[in-house]
Amino acid sequence: MDAVPKRLPDTIAPSWLVVQLLGTLFVAGALLTAHEPDPRIWTAYGVASACWLGFVVLASRRPKTAAVLLAAASALPAALVGVAADSSAIILSVIALGRLAALTSVSVGAIVAVSLLDIASAVTAHLLAGQTGAAALADPAVMLLLVLVGLNRRQYEVQANQAEALLEQTRLAQAEHARAAALDERTRIAREIHDVLAHSLGALGVQLELAEALLTERSDVDGALRSVRRSRRLAADGLAEARDAVAALRRDVPPLADALAAVAARHSADHGVTVGFTADGDARPLPSAAVVALVGIAREALTNAGKHAPGEDVRMRLTYEPGVVRLDVRTALAEFTRKGEGFGLAGMRERLALAGGTLTAGPEDGDWRVLAEVR
Repeated sequence: MDAVPKRLPDTIAPSWLVVQLLGTLFVAGALLTAHEPDPRIWTAYGVASACWLGFVVLASRRPKTAAVLLAAASALPAALVGVAADSSAIILSVIALGRLAALTSVSVGAIVAVSLLDIASAVTAHLLAGQTGAAALADPAVMLLLVLVGLNRRQYEVQANQAEALLEQTRLAQAEHARAAALDERTRIAREIHDVLAHSLGALGVQLELAEALLTERSDVDGALRSVRRSRRLAADGLAEARDAVAALRRDVPPLADALAAVAARHSADHGVTVGFTADGDARPLPSAAVVALVGIAREALTNAGKHAPGEDVRMRLTYEPGVVRLDVRTALAEFTRKGEGFGLAGMRERLALAGGTLTAGPEDGDWRVLAEVR
C-alpha cells in the first residue's frame, strides 16, 4: 500500500521571524559589499548593525527596548547617507526603518516621529554634502516608501490580531451558550422528573397511609384493599408517566397533534370509551416544554374523566390560531362526580405557566371543561 505523503504545514516559521532573518541577511550583505574608506562611517555601521542584532534578540522578550534599538539602527545610517561612499547607509537605514514601521508594539505616532526624524536627517546630510535636487530627494523618497510599506504590513497584522481576538470571543460565547443550553435542559429534565414523581409518589404515599390507618384503627380490610388498589393504579400511572418523560428526553418531542392522538387512543383502549380528537388550523412547531405540558394536561384531564365520569365519552380538540394554541377537553357534566380541581391539574397549571401558557378548569355549557392555552 502506497504511503500517503505528509502535508507540509501552511507556515514553516512565524512571519516576524522570517522578516527578521531576511533583514539580518540584508544587513550582512550590505556590510560585506560596502566600499567605505572612512573608518568613522564603518564604526557607525557597526553600531547600527549591533542595534539591529539587539533588536532581533530582544524583540519577543523586551519589545520596548528592542524598538528603541531599532530606531537607533535606522537613525545612525540615515545621518550618513550624504557622506557615505556607496548605498550601504541607505540600505541599512531603510531595513531598520521599514521593520520599525511594521511593529504593532509601537504606536503610530512614535513610528511617524522616528520616520520624519530619519528623513530629515537624510535630507540634511545631502544638503551638508552639497547635493541638491534629485540626489538629495532620492534617498528620503525610498525611506518614505519603506515606511508606507511597513505601515501597511502593520495594519494587516493589527487586523489579523483583531480577527483572532474576535474569533476567540466567538468561541467563548458559543461555549457559554452551549453551557447555558445544557443548564436549561438540565432544569427542564429536573422539572419533568419532579412533576411526574412528586405527584405520583405523593398520592401513592397518601393512599398507603390511608390503608394503614384503615387496618390499624378500624380493621377495615375492604377499605384498605380499595386504597391498596388505588395505590397500585397510581404506581402504574406514575411509572407510565415517568417512562413517557424519559422517552421525551431521549428523543425529539413528537408533533403535538400526534402526541395528543396517541394519548386519546390509549385512553380509549384502556377505558372502552370514545375519545373524539380533532385538530384545526395550521400546525406550527412549539417549544418542547409547551408540547410536554399540553400532552400532560391532556393525559391528566382524561385520567380525571376516567375516574369521575367512568364510561363517559370525551371530546378533545386542538386548535391552532394566530398567536395562540388552544387545547379543549370536555366531558359531560351530568356524569362528572367531582366538581373541583385536583392536585394533578394544579401541577399541570404550574408547568404550563413556565411554558408561557394558562389553564382553566370548570363547568361550562353542561360539560366539565379543561382549557389550556399557549401563546
